[in-house]
Amino acid sequence: MPNRPMPEFPELDTQPFWDAAKRRELAYQTCSDCNEVVFYPRAHCTKCGSLDTTWHTSSGAGTVYTYSVVRQNRSPHFADLGAYAVAYVDLDEGFRMLTNVVGVDNPTTDVQVGMRVQVEFEDQEGGEYPIPVFRPA
Repeated sequence: MPNRPMPEFPELDTQPFWDAAKRRELAYQTCSDCNEVVFYPRAHCTKCGSLDTTWHTSSGAGTVYTYSVVRQNRSPHFADLGAYAVAYVDLDEGFRMLTNVVGVDNPTTDVQVGMRVQVEFEDQEGGEYPIPVFRPA
């Protein structure tokens, strides 16, 4: 089980996101004033500045927008992973998320731009909150 660095909790702006992750749900916000999708979680709309946002649950389905394969990482949190894919995933609800693509034999050849993926949640060693990652759909 991985042991990735986590935010310090409680973290007011992102707490609903992490609470949803504990339920194995991917949460995002929309602005109640202009309907803009807001992600990453924050206290205000990035389009109009409104403080009135609403939380929603994503289907977790998306498409790889772009990716890179990390072949070597000296951070102790990632040293045991070997090569892994870091990707921007465009979620069907209209937001883009930086994440990992997991569940592939070889991230260099098995991850592709345009590939459909689905969220899953990776438990963390000694952690209360799982991290959303994506695997091929």
